[in-house]
Amino acid sequence: MKRSEINAILKDAMEVLDSHQFLLPPFAYWTPQEWQEKGPEAREIADHELGWDITDFGEGNFDAFGLFLFTLRNGALETADEPGARNYAEKIMIIRDGQMTPMHFHFNKTEDIINRGGANLIIKVYNADDNDRLADTEVTIQMDGVTRKFPAGTDVVLGPGESMTIPSRLYHAFWAEPGHGKAMAGEVSRVNDDHYDNRFEKPIGRFPKVEEDEEPIHLLVGDYPKYYSYAKKKGK
Repeated sequence: MKRSEINAILKDAMEVLDSHQFLLPPFAYWTPQEWQEKGPEAREIADHELGWDITDFGEGNFDAFGLFLFTLRNGALETADEPGARNYAEKIMIIRDGQMTPMHFHFNKTEDIINRGGANLIIKVYNADDNDRLADTEVTIQMDGVTRKFPAGTDVVLGPGESMTIPSRLYHAFWAEPGHGKAMAGEVSRVNDDHYDNRFEKPIGRFPKVEEDEEPIHLLVGDYPKYYSYAKKKGK
């Protein structure tokens, strides 16, 4: 992805969040120059990859295959079970009209996906079989405290305010209902690790390779090692 495209997506996302009166923490608005001046007091942001996250899943077509996320809080898988450790995560996501997040599951994470406003959110669901492929078995999920059963491959519709609990190893793909604008979705989950806890049905990239055609207005989580001296490079 070009940095100019990422910057444009960031600006659009801020407008969408403002329109829903969803407020971000102060570090969301730090500039690259401000990040270069930060000391070890900001390490938790970088260590747990809090902040802006934009991906086209390596497809090169963000409007068709992509997702905007902002991670508000997160812990670490390796310490999640220790007393007093943060063992949960929270994100806000914006899904464009008809934009797809490809089919995937999480090895460890259970998450609630909540439609926070805008268009309906469509979530296609499958169980995973013993070989990590799509199973044809009936899917059982919790939706706002109610147990629901669906045939494999059902497109489940979440209207604004509705939510779905997605346990580990449940395949899911999601998109905003075409023709109805953007959806804003929240995610509340166990600790999130997008480097090692995702299993996509088809091999794709989770984080974009960025072509620097202009300066970033704000940093993505993958930019921290370049601008913040206390950040550690993560992932494969």
